[in-house]
Amino acid sequence: MPRPALDELRIERRPEAPRASNLPWLVGAAVVVALLGAAALWWHQRAAILEVQTVPARRNGSGADRAVLHASGYVTARRKATVSAKVTGKVMEVLFEEGMKVKDQQVLARLDDSNVKTSLDVAQAQLESTRVSLEETRAQLKQADVEFQRTTDLAKQKIASPSDLDKAESDAMTLRARLARQELDIITAERQLTLWKQQIEDMVIRAPFAGVVTTKDAQPGEMISPVSAGGGFTRTGICTIVDMNSLEIELDVNESYINRVEPAQPAEGTLDAYPDWKIPCKVIAIIPTADRQKATVKVRVGFDQLDPRILPDMAVKVAFLETAGAPATAVRGVVVPKNALQNQDGRDVVFVAHDGRAERRAVNVSDTQGDEAVLSAGVNAGEQVLVNCPAGLKDRDKVKEKTP
Repeated sequence: MPRPALDELRIERRPEAPRASNLPWLVGAAVVVALLGAAALWWHQRAAILEVQTVPARRNGSGADRAVLHASGYVTARRKATVSAKVTGKVMEVLFEEGMKVKDQQVLARLDDSNVKTSLDVAQAQLESTRVSLEETRAQLKQADVEFQRTTDLAKQKIASPSDLDKAESDAMTLRARLARQELDIITAERQLTLWKQQIEDMVIRAPFAGVVTTKDAQPGEMISPVSAGGGFTRTGICTIVDMNSLEIELDVNESYINRVEPAQPAEGTLDAYPDWKIPCKVIAIIPTADRQKATVKVRVGFDQLDPRILPDMAVKVAFLETAGAPATAVRGVVVPKNALQNQDGRDVVFVAHDGRAERRAVNVSDTQGDEAVLSAGVNAGEQVLVNCPAGLKDRDKVKEKTP
């Protein structure tokens, strides 16, 4: 083939235009990827669930290890009254409801007093009538005294007869006696009026002391009486009031163990409704008699401080605490292991496991007992305290109990 023909078959390669460099974009992408990786690693470390070991904090010197005797009883009120009326009557108005707090002498209910008011009006009218009669007798007595004096003067002059003088004297003495009787009648009428006023007041039922109404036993329209009358249709009380400030524990102690109980002895009460709540108490009195049938002695135990959760007739268990050899100023608080304590920013802190996270608590260490520390504030008895905390543990970190 001729040379020119071969030249026509050659592919001509033209030089490409220079392209911009991609190096800056690659560097930027690498930096972004590195930052995202570091953030993901930090978040993974932050969100990781740490395995920890926990120990429950316990109350220092609790009654469980110092009790010399346990007994069961009930919460009672020293001041409790079923309020009734002094007279029999129909209830017209009730001014209370169950659970209502009432004051001393507060009006609770009113009875029908229409008949008593009528008698009171009659007594008032009789008193006024007696007073008018007294004034009339006083006027007549004054006239009789004048007539007697005049008759006496005429008798001295032999003008009036002795019979006229005797009659004038008799009239004066009669009116004087009538005046004295009417004065006594006024006193009687005044006392009768006072009696009816008192009966009006008896129709108003008042609270005998301050307390809380626990039962409502009568409604408007029902009959109420201080004594049982009329079968089941007459109420003997209108409500029951309890003085919540007089609550205490009453229990029976077996007479074989009564020697372990003494007045003013410390104790701890536990209500069946709140089994984890230890209530400080003390013995008020030991009733000096025994029950022959049950072979028990009644003991009264008072609360060191009352609480709204304590209600009458609640079941309660009492642990009588030992007193002999006990220090006079025992340190009270919560006991935790010493290896649960950490020092951060110059303060003692502990970590408490709560809802799957570690809560940092600032605490006050009041005493140390061997490998344990007594905390006066910061931790409650029963809370799970972290011991031998892992390095780098922070507040609100996720934690879980280490499996054995």
